[in-house]
Amino acid sequence: MSTDQPPAPAVSADAVPPAGGGAGPSRLRRLARGALADIGPLRDHPDYRRVWFGQTVSSVGQQMTAVAVAVQVYDVTRSNFATGLVGLFSLVPLVTFGLWGGAIADTVDRRRLGLIGSAGLAAVSVLLAAQALLGLHAVALLYAAVALQAAFFALSSPARSSMIPRLVPREQLPAANALNTVSMNLGMTVGPMLGGVLIGAYGAQAAYLVDAVAFSATLYAMWRLPSMKPQSEGGDGAERKGRASVLDGLRFLATRPNLRTSFLADLAAMIFGLPRALFPAIAVGFYGGGAGTVGLLVAAPAVGALAGALFSGWIGRVHRHGAAVLAAVAAWGLAIAAFGVVRDLWLGLALLAAAGCADTISMIFRNTIMQVAAPDDMRGRLQGIFIVVVAGGPRLGDFESGTVAALTSSVTVSVVTGGLACVAAVLLLAARRPAFLRYDSRRPTP
Repeated sequence: MSTDQPPAPAVSADAVPPAGGGAGPSRLRRLARGALADIGPLRDHPDYRRVWFGQTVSSVGQQMTAVAVAVQVYDVTRSNFATGLVGLFSLVPLVTFGLWGGAIADTVDRRRLGLIGSAGLAAVSVLLAAQALLGLHAVALLYAAVALQAAFFALSSPARSSMIPRLVPREQLPAANALNTVSMNLGMTVGPMLGGVLIGAYGAQAAYLVDAVAFSATLYAMWRLPSMKPQSEGGDGAERKGRASVLDGLRFLATRPNLRTSFLADLAAMIFGLPRALFPAIAVGFYGGGAGTVGLLVAAPAVGALAGALFSGWIGRVHRHGAAVLAAVAAWGLAIAAFGVVRDLWLGLALLAAAGCADTISMIFRNTIMQVAAPDDMRGRLQGIFIVVVAGGPRLGDFESGTVAALTSSVTVSVVTGGLACVAAVLLLAARRPAFLRYDSRRPTP
């Protein structure tokens, strides 16, 4: 009998399971790639990559400017009321120009509108830097600058958002929206910290000048884009003709139940489940803290939102976007209700971070529904309405939480009932609109 044997098949190192039966390095890498945000839109589409980078840099700069304005107003007036008015002077232009900007974005070249808005914001930052360098100490000028900033932002934001479905294919829209959320939350977390360092070291003018320079990235990205004229409904590529009416946008939303439900779900979260106005009282009453604790409470949802966006690799595998929106909003409400009963600071911060993570997931799917289910020549106006919801919803939430706390003489009751009311609103929407639960991104219906 011959002793020759066929050679044993070669076995790669990755195919051999490690001792103890654990996952091999290659499997861990695959799991990590599946969990982390999908960077396909950045890798595959240069126009989107430039827009995303410009948006991220300018978002950091804008948050630095927001901190600098608040510091300047307080330094000049030593009044919390005067500092709080900064928000009011930005709210009215956001609402007014958000609706108007959405209508304009459905009529003109969106690239050109984005260029105008970014150039206007850069010019306002230069104006703010000049007044700081000259030591004018004019609060009225600061209020006017804030209003101008809000107007330019609201005017161009619907155009920039409406471009995304033209820059990436439909199947990559959830990933692109997740990356946009990363961009926004990087601005909200990095911007204030960097602004505080610059203001402390070199004064408010340094933050304003950095913001003005940062807009060059957005201007470059917009300049490199092709023409982005709105296309008529029907997918024939024809340019939209005629004026775009804000009222037409509202009427369109009223007759599209799935789009309308996504807006109502967001309003439920912000009106009932956002106890932001109670954070100072919570910091003292729940945790015995002060201004530093308030800062942690404010930052926690943003940190959770950033984490949710960074670990959003699974988003693209979900097709039931309506059910995902309602589940995320319900998770937000439950996290806020639980936050109202805990008295350990770190547990409270973890619950707020969980709420922020749920909000990010909801936002990704809501934006995708709006971009996919709406025709191109309506996206600007819907984005304008979205700005109004985002700007006005938290203010209504401040009013709701403060009123309930005053009527019941209990911050705990206000926070817990607000979170539970958010969950109840989600259940009501699910019962009234079962078609929204069945909404499938592969067969989108507005």
